[in-house]
Amino acid sequence: MKAKSKRPPSGEIRQSQIISTFGPGAMVDLPNHSILIGGLNHWRGNRRRIYEDRLAGRVSELLNVNQVAMYAPPVDEQDPKAAQSGITSFVFPVWFLAQVEEFWEAPNRRQYRTRPLLPWGSLVKGKYLTLERKKVPVVPVRFVQACVNGHISDIDWYRFVHNDSPNKTCRGQLWLDEGGSGNDFVDIFIRCEACKARRPLSDATVPNGKVLGSCDGHRPWLGPVAKELCVSQKTGKPEFNRLLVRSASNAYFAQVLSVISLPDSDEALRKAVELVYEDFLQFAEAVGDVQRDRKKQKVATAIEGFNDEAVWAEVKRRQRGSFDKPKSIKQVEIETLLSQPDEVGEDVPEGNFYARTRPLNGLSPLLNSRIDRIVLVHRLREVIAQIGFTRFEAAMPDVDGELSLDVQLAKLDIEPTWVPAIENKGEGVFIAFKKGAIEHWLKRDAVQKRGQSLYKGFDEWRNQRGLDPDKAKFPGLPYVMLHSLSHLLITAVSLECGYAASAIRERIYTGESGYGILLYTGTSGSEGTLGGLVQVGKRIEYHLMNALEIGKLCSNDPVCAQHQPNNQQEDRFLHGAACHGCLLIAEPSCERRNEFLDRALVTDTVEGLGAEFFEVGGQ
Repeated sequence: MKAKSKRPPSGEIRQSQIISTFGPGAMVDLPNHSILIGGLNHWRGNRRRIYEDRLAGRVSELLNVNQVAMYAPPVDEQDPKAAQSGITSFVFPVWFLAQVEEFWEAPNRRQYRTRPLLPWGSLVKGKYLTLERKKVPVVPVRFVQACVNGHISDIDWYRFVHNDSPNKTCRGQLWLDEGGSGNDFVDIFIRCEACKARRPLSDATVPNGKVLGSCDGHRPWLGPVAKELCVSQKTGKPEFNRLLVRSASNAYFAQVLSVISLPDSDEALRKAVELVYEDFLQFAEAVGDVQRDRKKQKVATAIEGFNDEAVWAEVKRRQRGSFDKPKSIKQVEIETLLSQPDEVGEDVPEGNFYARTRPLNGLSPLLNSRIDRIVLVHRLREVIAQIGFTRFEAAMPDVDGELSLDVQLAKLDIEPTWVPAIENKGEGVFIAFKKGAIEHWLKRDAVQKRGQSLYKGFDEWRNQRGLDPDKAKFPGLPYVMLHSLSHLLITAVSLECGYAASAIRERIYTGESGYGILLYTGTSGSEGTLGGLVQVGKRIEYHLMNALEIGKLCSNDPVCAQHQPNNQQEDRFLHGAACHGCLLIAEPSCERRNEFLDRALVTDTVEGLGAEFFEVGGQ
């Protein structure tokens, strides 16, 4: 017998998309189907292991498991004899609209376009409806129900339309009536042909309404019968369903963590001290004791290459008992970037990470008084892992690149033991700013006044969402300023470096270890670098001045510059002077989904607030 040929996949998705836009639990429109991407328990095929200890440790903490592995999504096997690989998906939703051209006249004589609303069981092979011996194609209904915990299911259309009807058990043919363009919920009705019950879909859009009933905890991406108890994380009471449009931008938010694979500048020192700490160094009381112990052969061999001050600092850290507290993701990154040696001769990049600090000759007084160092990152490796997803509201990482342990994430698997991840290789440029310059800027009255205005907007945003003030915290003015400068710089750099603006990503660093901006790019290819950003870094001062010039005037000024963050009518609580005409960039490039932006903190605007960090003539 001839071997059966492999069944071709219904669709293909890039690996980078499968952990972001179209991850487990996401709805995808294929040419002939609407599907829900299956959970990790429905992935099959050879998986390539990805190693990144810092990221794996943080993911295991968030998922509350002892150990977690990271694997790249399966790829399509080209060998016809190889085992089937890929991701199983499920047809969703299972209610459809027949593509017929019919009209229905309401009692007020208004004409509506109407189409039969049908469940899967009424179809032929799940594709057609037979009317008068003719096959009528069907399309998935675009409305489903979901809750903030990520659960999703079809709307019980019979219950919805008959809720206020005396005949609640009626199962007559349902019709979807659309008036006008069909984009306004008040013009969309569900109608029962048998009992004449009719209800507008807008009833399901009432804020805090309970029209669609309590959530039953359906998790169809994990299997047709997968369910769990669904309660509100805030109140402990049952969570209620909300109306969700399948193609809406709030239907799926992949929750990912990313790490730049950098060598920890303290790792070698910690390992060296660990070898002799128990027997010798734990009794040290001053740096002189380290000098004395170094005379012993075992100690001298272990800590060779490290000065006494560095060893004493590590000993004190251990004596305080702080060795169990790991550094944050971004703290390790900025400390490593700040510790890179100066450029000497011709660079020969090797390994996953290679960076050198360039000289600051030729900087203007404006930049020289604010920039501490510029690091050219010839090679870097970024690892991105998905740990879950949300619907309706995205759960963003904090300024340290960490996800809160209190965030309610929908699971990717019934019992998660691994997570999908990808690795990108690329290049970048890092700009470090002087702590003293930022601290002096923060003390200015105009800056503090602008900060109060931004905080009022953040407070309004937090109150409207009922967030706990102890958990949702304002990231601080240095972050908003550097974040806004980063967006201006990405726009300026993309004009010359050879990369599109959407291909350049950012990481903002604000903390005790320092302040800085890393602009980088990467792809999943073998190298992932064209050298463009490194060349940009060699003349970054030119691009910085262009970025400041771009930020002075927006095409929407003076409206943009005069925006008040706490203005409830505009509902842009996390923006100062920021809009699509100046600061907003492609969301994949931004680490905060285009929020916490204000160019008035970077450079002077038409409003003349005097809160700019780059104050011309200022010191």
